Amino acid sequence: MAQTFARLHRLNVIATVLHLVQGVVILLISNDFALPVTTFFWNDAPNNRLDVARLDRSFDVSVAWAGALFLFLSALFHFIVASVCRRAYEAEIAVEQNRFRWVEYSISSTLMIITICLVFGIGDIAGLLGIAGANVAMILFGWVMEVVNRPGKPVWWTPFWFGCIVGVVPWIGLVIYLFGPGSEMPNFVYGIFVSIFIFFNLFALNQFLQYRKVGKWADYVYGEKVYLWLSLVAKSALAWQLYGNTLSA
Repeated sequence: MAQTFARLHRLNVIATVLHLVQGVVILLISNDFALPVTTFFWNDAPNNRLDVARLDRSFDVSVAWAGALFLFLSALFHFIVASVCRRAYEAEIAVEQNRFRWVEYSISSTLMIITICLVFGIGDIAGLLGIAGANVAMILFGWVMEVVNRPGKPVWWTPFWFGCIVGVVPWIGLVIYLFGPGSEMPNFVYGIFVSIFIFFNLFALNQFLQYRKVGKWADYVYGEKVYLWLSLVAKSALAWQLYGNTLSA
């Protein structure tokens, strides 16, 4: 087990460096492109006249900082489990849990999906809050899945399926904006949609295979390593797609 933990420690150190370096580079080479978060208030009785002037640009979100931030968040949590909380992390892995992963995902993946929504043109603050809430709920159901299912006991799948249900909600909204009447999205947006949708679902597949004990996934540590690499590749893919299509000078 000591050798296994040593390998995990090394992977977390590598992940820390790779996330951190990419975040810094993104900030250094990006422009100041930003997207608006908006509010819209009724100016008359519902279903009556609408005054588009009531659409308010509440604040702007820097795409460079958003992309760098989810990289920095991952770097921070990988650093924490590789240093000050290493013993706690290894103790949790030994009982097939990792609360650090779920806390980090609840923040970083939510920031990722919100950034994607802004790129798609979903800027209403209430809509963004709803999408963020659905994404956080998905992650928390994943955490519950680990907490309630103990090694050697029958698997209770309800948290997993509930997580899948709430997790699809943000993507339904994105599909509406991507393929709805009058939609004229640039080609790179389709690339972001397909690639990140695949990555998000691979996380769910990884947990499914863990609890089905399929092949190498019978070892919880193997699934932990898959989570680590999926997180790195998914965040890197989104950050560099954002840079290449909106942030390059």
